[in-house]
Amino acid sequence: MKVAYIDQYKETFGVQPICDVLAETDAPIAPSTYYAAHNRPPSARSPRDGELTEDIRRIHADNYGVYGARKVHAALVREGVEVARCTVERLMRQAGLRGVIRTRSPRTTRPAPETDRPADLVERQFTATAPNQLWVADITCIRTFAGRVYAAFVIDVFSRMVVGWQVATSLYTDLAPDALEMAIWRRRHTGADLAGLTHHSDRGVQYRAIRYTERLADEAAVASVGSKGDSYDNALAEAFNSLFKAELIRNKGPWTSINDVEIAVAEYVDWFNQRRLHGELRHVTPAEFEAAYYAAEPPASLQKTS
Repeated sequence: MKVAYIDQYKETFGVQPICDVLAETDAPIAPSTYYAAHNRPPSARSPRDGELTEDIRRIHADNYGVYGARKVHAALVREGVEVARCTVERLMRQAGLRGVIRTRSPRTTRPAPETDRPADLVERQFTATAPNQLWVADITCIRTFAGRVYAAFVIDVFSRMVVGWQVATSLYTDLAPDALEMAIWRRRHTGADLAGLTHHSDRGVQYRAIRYTERLADEAAVASVGSKGDSYDNALAEAFNSLFKAELIRNKGPWTSINDVEIAVAEYVDWFNQRRLHGELRHVTPAEFEAAYYAAEPPASLQKTS
């Protein structure tokens, strides 16, 4: 660090004057030590560190600049690079790279009256053994220069895949139904049978509207609504919203209007499903996790036609 500091300012102040000033601090260095550091042949580790740092920078940049050491290390291993995680941590610190930091987002859904509320079929147990057993849905708010924009997401708990999404400038439009319709279309398009699916949400009026519940019933799916009325009722969807805000909205903002938000969300969802490594999935992508499942257990529609 001291050698690099002198390198940065020696053309302006000279080596000896800088060393004289540093001698009066807690970080003294003699001119002879500085020159010896420059004349010393590079260690065997230095070229390797340089190559790894370039790979680390590339992976970090290619993934929205949000990966921490754990995911960067997993990505390197996937590429066949043999490196210890502690080495990745050290090189990321030296390069000034770090993972994204999440913060809690405010609630955007509005609780509906307690009349005829569907049962809580999940009871905060967000687990599934196959795709299309359990979906969770939620809405989050994005501030733009033109006003607020809302994004609705539907997520498959098994693979963490975003199966449906939509953005709008109002909570009370087709926002949530359109996200659901996309999810249904995408799954049905691949031959999935949604009968028996549990769709879980918080108490928001958007998810308890007649039109929404009737669409679930059309697919023989059942609605589930959190019973406690706090964020833990829909923790997995809340966790996704927190990631979405940290990795895209705060990371790449500010935002002009719904137009650039919509494009960015489409790109983010594609990355999230197809390329983002998930620790909960043993550092594979949602698409890879589902592909591995179906390789062992083909969809019911394919079994019927074989």
